[in-house]
Amino acid sequence: MFFLASAIVTKSVVTIKKCPIDFLELELLKLKKMGFKYEIKKTYKGENGFVNLVDIKTFSSNLTALKEKIHPLTYPGINMDNIPFFAVIATQAEGETFIHDWPYEKRTIYYAELEKLGASVVLADPHRVYIKGKTALHATEIVSPEALRPAAIILIGMLAAKGTSILRNVYSIKRGYEDIANRLNKLGAKIEVF
Repeated sequence: MFFLASAIVTKSVVTIKKCPIDFLELELLKLKKMGFKYEIKKTYKGENGFVNLVDIKTFSSNLTALKEKIHPLTYPGINMDNIPFFAVIATQAEGETFIHDWPYEKRTIYYAELEKLGASVVLADPHRVYIKGKTALHATEIVSPEALRPAAIILIGMLAAKGTSILRNVYSIKRGYEDIANRLNKLGAKIEVF
């Protein structure tokens, strides 16, 4: 979901390999309803012979906010770890997106950090947030939250922002995404790690 969100907000054409499709089907359905254009290029089994994998090619897309709320549910619902990525995606969707992130106490408060990039975020309470788009994001300096997914969506927002941003205290991102700066640089990002 990290790479899908990155491709969506930067309007990039990339192929993401080895996606566990059983855990992305509902997310892709919601994104498709928002106007996200993609193509499943290849379907195959993982090395264990059980996991269903796909290669997904993304295309530049114009998004519209969903009319229904985005919220996590147990499998086969939207994975709770994927909910934060909808927050940064919502900044690039026309209209208002309602996200109800009920499992984590106060995680939506971290979504408000996207305001520092120019996003329009309204916290209804510690679990519910409204994000208005489409917003032109701009460069800024932010201290990364300790939580992995909220830190990751700030990084993704910075990828979409015009100019040079600085993200400090990126320990959680480095812990959660192996060699992420180099992987993103291979896709065209310009990230320096100090």
